[in-house]
Amino acid sequence: MRRGTWIDPREGDLSLASLASQWLGSNPSKRPDTRATDEYHLNSHILPSLGNKRIAEVTPRMLQHLVNTWTETLAPKTVSRSYGVVRAMFSYAVECDMLFRSPCRGIKLPRIEPRTRRMLTPDEVDALATSTTEEYRAMVWLGAIVGLRFSEVAGLRVGRIDFLGQSLSVVETVTKDGRGGVVLGPPKSAASRRTLALPQVLVNLLAEHVARLGLTGADVDGLLFPAPGGGPLRYANWRSRVWVPACKAAGLSPLGFHDLRRLSATLLVREGVDVKTAQTRLGHSDVRLTLGLYAQAVAEADRAAADHLGELFLRPARRM
Repeated sequence: MRRGTWIDPREGDLSLASLASQWLGSNPSKRPDTRATDEYHLNSHILPSLGNKRIAEVTPRMLQHLVNTWTETLAPKTVSRSYGVVRAMFSYAVECDMLFRSPCRGIKLPRIEPRTRRMLTPDEVDALATSTTEEYRAMVWLGAIVGLRFSEVAGLRVGRIDFLGQSLSVVETVTKDGRGGVVLGPPKSAASRRTLALPQVLVNLLAEHVARLGLTGADVDGLLFPAPGGGPLRYANWRSRVWVPACKAAGLSPLGFHDLRRLSATLLVREGVDVKTAQTRLGHSDVRLTLGLYAQAVAEADRAAADHLGELFLRPARRM
């Protein structure tokens, strides 16, 4: 008590379910879709096992047992996401002086194996765009050339395209509200809010697209890619109705829209664009995301590196 580090032990009598409720309401800036995901993991994986426990009686051994139980039936990524919710809740409890320290110490999680993905080529992207219905064809080029996320493409309005200045501003994205409905909201982070230069050929394509919609530059609030019934696109519906048939027609199934963004990032790095510029264009808050998640080595670059070093060390003149 003299050191000012004493914690009232009665705070530890709070149930984990009550802690979860307080934690969910503690961050007013949390996006509705993120909150919905947290609630899903709480209700499906965490509270059924620990909801009635006093937070003071939860131990590292108890949490490790819970993680081991999850690992038997859930994918490693799901286990990691659920444990992330537990860790965040107990960090909140420590910050609020409910506990002296968190029980989330030394917990071993299942290894998440990296997925092997085939890198697209520009010709394959062209085939995919050709196979995509006309009203959504420009989405393919925005993903591959500009590296936009689906949520960013689906949230674009006419007024966000500067046709004279050849640029595009990302200020809104498609997200979900607390009830699962599709709404427009702010980007996922401050870094995601950005203005990007566009090549003239893409500006021309977007101008033609706007004209086909019957819109003009004065229709600043008009969505570039509305759903058939109006309003923003829902990814699951768009994927099954437009994307999957286009991928099959182009011989590229299975494929995700995010693979276009991954290709864009990889080509930026391969073509010598500095990492900071690539990070800004992709809207990453951490440059490690740019390098670690997206800038994957491509076969041509790997082959060129091998040939270059082989020629350097084993050229005929050196072997003689």
